[in-house]
Amino acid sequence: MTNPDPGRKTITGLAAAHLVTDIYMPVLPAILPLLVLNNGYSYFTAGLLITAYNVTSSFTQPIFGWLSDTRGLAVHVSISLLISAVFVGLMGIAQNYYLIMAFAVIAALGHACFHPAALSMVSRLCTSENRGRITSYFVVGGNLGYAIGPVLAGAVVWWIGLPGLLFLIIPAAVMALALRRILPGGITGGRTFSDTRSAPGNSGAHSKKPFMILMVASVLRSWAIFAAITFLPMYLVAQGYDLFMATLIVTLMLLAGVCGQVVGGHISDRYGRKEFVIIALTCSVPFFYLFLISQGITAIIAILLFGFTLWSTFAVSVAMSHELLPQNVGLASGIMLGLAIGFGGLGVAVNGIIADHYSLAAALGTIPLPIIGAVILMAILPYPWKAFRNRMQGTREQGI
Repeated sequence: MTNPDPGRKTITGLAAAHLVTDIYMPVLPAILPLLVLNNGYSYFTAGLLITAYNVTSSFTQPIFGWLSDTRGLAVHVSISLLISAVFVGLMGIAQNYYLIMAFAVIAALGHACFHPAALSMVSRLCTSENRGRITSYFVVGGNLGYAIGPVLAGAVVWWIGLPGLLFLIIPAAVMALALRRILPGGITGGRTFSDTRSAPGNSGAHSKKPFMILMVASVLRSWAIFAAITFLPMYLVAQGYDLFMATLIVTLMLLAGVCGQVVGGHISDRYGRKEFVIIALTCSVPFFYLFLISQGITAIIAILLFGFTLWSTFAVSVAMSHELLPQNVGLASGIMLGLAIGFGGLGVAVNGIIADHYSLAAALGTIPLPIIGAVILMAILPYPWKAFRNRMQGTREQGI
């Protein structure tokens, strides 16, 4: 009996694969203290491992996306998944620093291969009516994997030691076998947009400028996200919370963001992506300042609402990028999930400088500034206002 809805099966498989592949991204930061303790690395050399992984993953994703779009060259998602898992696992048994560095870079390349190819497949299965919702399912899979990764790594390392990282290859191996059965034969990516009629702009050179505006807005949002994740635990501890409670609040904020992405995807399909992103980003600013000026349960609710609204725009922005670059979905995916996030992470250094020269509270107080910049860019982005357009069409029809 044939599957009545192969598209749903494929989307589910890709979301699950995204969950598994993003398990391996936060493993290296989680085991870094043990690498320092066991191997005697300095904090600089240990941090260089993280830098090598993040830079490789972030800045090579657009390259893999471009190769997929223009040359049809893409690594099958099951293979890229295995590359990440195997070389993260091998870092647990390697003794030589340069070998660990090489393994980190190769694992990052596997991670970088995955997103453009997988999102190209997701895009081909979307229409203008469900693109936000379907893209959010895929993106949320990665969010969950990123949350699970440190827990799994910590468990196996606590149980066995660093060689226990080899056990983390098992989820990837199982997922790779499942993908070979779930995905259509030979499919790795794609050059074309699944529903070019739904693209709101012209393909080619005319859509490059709107895409660049969207990318810069995404960089600013990523800056705010990473700054919040980095400085909130320290701020909460300074406010009298113990470390466990501080990290729990940040975790709950991230989980609220996961929920926000699913809700945002649904709302954007119905009422418009540009409208939703502008409203959600704007609402996140007062929620954050309410957190800073309040205490107790009010502060916790405010920071959860901040996470919900700010993160809810991420998957929607990815969906918009696919519509703005319909013939270069792989490149758009690589930039949005790689380059924009990488550059956004660099902005955290600005908040660190502010914290050093003024105070931690001042550093947090400036976090909404890049969000406001993103709102302005989204407002001027040449992208249709769906709600306004539908209202105008309805008015004209009533007039007729």
